Amino acid sequence: MKLIVYPAYFPNIWTYASMLQASDVCLEIHGNYQKQTYRNRTAIYGANGRINLTVPVHFTHHNRQLYRDIKISQSENWQANHWKSIKSAYSSSPFFEYYEDMIEPFFQNSFSYMQDLSIASMELLNTLLGIELNWTYSSNFESSPEPRDFRFLIKSRQERIPDLKPYIQVFSAKHGFINNLSTLDLLFNEGPAAKNYLLSQDVDLLVG
Repeated sequence: MKLIVYPAYFPNIWTYASMLQASDVCLEIHGNYQKQTYRNRTAIYGANGRINLTVPVHFTHHNRQLYRDIKISQSENWQANHWKSIKSAYSSSPFFEYYEDMIEPFFQNSFSYMQDLSIASMELLNTLLGIELNWTYSSNFESSPEPRDFRFLIKSRQERIPDLKPYIQVFSAKHGFINNLSTLDLLFNEGPAAKNYLLSQDVDLLVG
């Protein structure tokens, strides 16, 4: 299976399940930037439920801007805030300590462009999951890609997204299972079993 997706900031679980099961993955790097998407945010599970971690960016509505040209705002210490939120949400998870020392340095790095940050977060996830995804990059905007266009997974409003197979989450006793969070949520709760979990998902459900 070949597919195309947008780079995202610590992508959601369906994105990683579809990439891991694909024979070829193409990252769309020529699309326009759109607000209210996972291009600059990721979702985790905190004590009060779903939390969106958003990277501040410089964006203007007056002209279309390519995703690759969007710069990260350096006016606030978002890296420290994101890591603090992740640590607060997952410090009691089964595998947080297992991955902590590999993830924390990521939030001490400096990035200028949002797309570069997103791709770097995906490269880190590959390492943590113990997988090799040798993706390619689009040479221009793919208006009619074949055979599977999964770029819709970048949208934060996901009415058409099917439910994943439930796994135990830190606060599921309080709020139940929250579907399709950042792949970080899966890692902290399932650890090395996360890879097999991703492989077990029926990605054909995304096509219907």
